[in-house]
Amino acid sequence: MSALVVVVLIVLLVTKLGVAQSSNKTTTNNTDHINTPLTFFCGTNYAMSPTTFFGNLNSTFSQLRSQLSNSGVYYARAHGSENEDAVYGVAQCRNYLSSTECLACFDVAVSILQPTCGFANGAHVFLDNCFLRFENYDQYYDDPQGTLDVDVTEICGNESTSQPATTFNQAVKELLSDIRVATPRTSDFYIASTRQVASGANATIYAIAQCVENASHTICKNCLGTAYNKLYRCLPADEGRAINMACFMRYSKFPFFQNNQTINLIPFLDKGSSSKPGIIIGVSSSAGLLLIIVLFLWFQRWSKSKAIGKDTSESQGARCYSYEDLKLATNNFSDEYLIGKGGFGEVFKAIVDNGIVVAVKRLHVGLRAKKEFENEVNLNSNVRHRNLILQLGWCSDGPQLLLVLEYMPQGSLDKFLWGEKKGTLNWKQRSEIILGIARGLVHLHEEFHIKIIHRDIKSSNILLDDDFQPKIADFGLARFLPEDQTHVSTGFAGTMGYTAPEYATRGRLSEKVDTYSFGIVALEVISGRSCSDVNYSGARMEYLLDHAWQLYEKGIHIKLIDEAIDTNEYQEENVKKIIEIALMCTQPVSLRPTMSETYIMLSSEPQLMQRQMSRPTYNVDRRIHIGAT
Repeated sequence: MSALVVVVLIVLLVTKLGVAQSSNKTTTNNTDHINTPLTFFCGTNYAMSPTTFFGNLNSTFSQLRSQLSNSGVYYARAHGSENEDAVYGVAQCRNYLSSTECLACFDVAVSILQPTCGFANGAHVFLDNCFLRFENYDQYYDDPQGTLDVDVTEICGNESTSQPATTFNQAVKELLSDIRVATPRTSDFYIASTRQVASGANATIYAIAQCVENASHTICKNCLGTAYNKLYRCLPADEGRAINMACFMRYSKFPFFQNNQTINLIPFLDKGSSSKPGIIIGVSSSAGLLLIIVLFLWFQRWSKSKAIGKDTSESQGARCYSYEDLKLATNNFSDEYLIGKGGFGEVFKAIVDNGIVVAVKRLHVGLRAKKEFENEVNLNSNVRHRNLILQLGWCSDGPQLLLVLEYMPQGSLDKFLWGEKKGTLNWKQRSEIILGIARGLVHLHEEFHIKIIHRDIKSSNILLDDDFQPKIADFGLARFLPEDQTHVSTGFAGTMGYTAPEYATRGRLSEKVDTYSFGIVALEVISGRSCSDVNYSGARMEYLLDHAWQLYEKGIHIKLIDEAIDTNEYQEENVKKIIEIALMCTQPVSLRPTMSETYIMLSSEPQLMQRQMSRPTYNVDRRIHIGAT
C-alpha cells in the first residue's frame, strides 16, 4: 500500500463536505449523486494467505455487485469462504438511487477499500449514497452494532443556514424526529421526506433515514434515536449526516433526491386510530397551530425591527447595535454582569433582542485599530463554523468599540484543565476538543475565502458549548493590538508559553504560528497542566513542553496523561499518537505540519507515519508582560 495513496485519500475525506456543498449550491435542483466518501476503516488483523484472501474478497465483491444490479435491490450480502481466509460482505445503497447509480457508488466503495486496506481481513467505508463492509466472520450479519465498538458519528456542514435560525432549526428537528419514529416501522427500514421552513422564504429541508435491513426493530430504533440526538448538534448548519454500522440519517437544505421519491409519513406516525374524522381534525388543528406560530413569528420580527429603529443596520450578517442598548443590557457594564477580562478588554453577559443571551466584549484598543474595525468586523461576521465563536454584531460609537458574540455558558477550556472545574473532562471529551480546535483552525487557514491567522491560540481562548464541543474565540482580533504591543501575553505572569519562537523573537508570521500554539494546547488538554507550570525534576526545572519531550525521548510519554482520567477510558496507542502529533506541531517551522496535515493525522487510525523529530524550540526564559487575557 502506498503511503502517498493513503495521504491523498485522507485529504479527499477531509475536504469532502466542502466539495459536496459547493456542488450543490451551483444549482437550485441538484440531485446528481456525487459519491462523496465520508469515513472508512481498515482492520488491524491480516489475512494468513494473501492469495486465498484476495480470491475470496473478489468473489464476495462480485456477488454483491451482481445482487445490487437487480432493479429494486438496495441491500446485499455474500461470502467467499475457501480455506481459512473467509470474507463475509454486506453492501447497502440509499433507496432513492437507480440500479445504475447504486452500482456506481458500490464501485467507488470497492476502489477505496481494495488498494487502501491491503491484506486487512476486515474493513468498511461509508459514502453519502452507499455503505460497504467486509469481515472474516459472519456474526455481524445479525448484530451489526455488536461486533465493533462504534458510536454514531455526526458530520456537520461547514456553513450555517441563511434562513432564520429559529424556524430552520425547528423545521429540521421536527422532520428528523418524525423520520426517526417512522423508519423502524417500515418494511425496509427506510424513509425519505421533506419539510417546508415556515419563514416565507420557500425553503425546503430534505432528509432520509435508513437502517441496515437485517437489523432488528430495536437496533434500528435505538440507533436512529442516537443519530437524531447527534444531528441536533449540527444546527444551524445547513446540512448534516449521522453514521453508524446499523443506521444512517441525513438532512440538507439542498435536494439530494427527487421530490416524487418521498414517502408518506402519516401511516407510520399514526398510533393506530383508523378514524378518518380524527385524522381530519388532527390535520386541521395542526394547520391552525401552524398559522398561530407563523403569525407570532411575524409579529416578533416586526416588533424587533421597529424597536431597532435607526440605531441598527445589517451588513453582510453583522448587526450594528447602539451603544445605549448594550449599555442598558449590561447595566452600564457593571461587575455583576462581568464574566471575563482580557488584554483586549472586559466581557459581559447580556440579554438582547427580547431574550437572547449574548456575550458583549468591550475592546480597549488604539486609534489605529478603530479605522479598520468595521471592515474587520464585517469580515469576521461571515466566518461561520461549528468550532468558531459566532459573531452576532458590533458597536462603534466614538471611542467605544464592542463586539456582540455567541454566549458559551460552560466558559473557557482552561477552567476545566486547571481551574475550578479541574479533572471533570473525560478522555473522549478531551480528544474531541483537540480535534475540534484543529478543525476550526483548518477553516480559518484554508476553507474561508481569506486566510485568517489567529496568532493567540491558548486554552483561555477556547470556549466550550453545552456538549463540550470547542469553539475558538478572538480570531481576527490580534491586528487590533495597540502599536507598542506585538503579541498578546499568555495570561500567566507574561510567560510566552504558547507563542511560536520565530514569531515571538523575529516577528515572522505564518499560519504555522497557530500550529505551534495548537500543539501546546493539545499537550495541556492531555496533561491537565498549564504550559507555564514548572515541574521540578531534581535540580532541573521543566515546563510542560520540555517535560513532554523528555517523556517522549524515553518512550514513556503515556505518563503525560492527566491522572484524573480513568485508565479504562482510553487506549494507550491513541493517546501516544496525539502526544506525538502535538510535539510535531512544536518542531522548527520548516518541519512543522500545517493544520490541515495535523487534522489528517488526528483523524486517521492510530498508526502514524514516522517523522524524524528533534527537540522542540521554545523560550522559557523570554517573557513579555502585556496584560492577562
